[in-house]
Amino acid sequence: MKKGLHPKYVESTIICACGNVIHTRSTRPNIHVDICSKCHSFFTGKQKLVDSEGRVDKFLNKYKKHVK
Repeated sequence: MKKGLHPKYVESTIICACGNVIHTRSTRPNIHVDICSKCHSFFTGKQKLVDSEGRVDKFLNKYKKHVK
């Protein structure tokens, strides 16, 4: 096997924007993420709809059935 082909697999710290810290192993020593399993709505059960620039309303208006 060739030497120096694979990256180093080191201890890693994943830091979420909510403050949650996860210790694991990775090829990168530090990873910063915006959403983790502690603050994601799928895992917490609290659904929050993020509507940026009214895209949901625009979609609903575009495909709304017109009844005469």
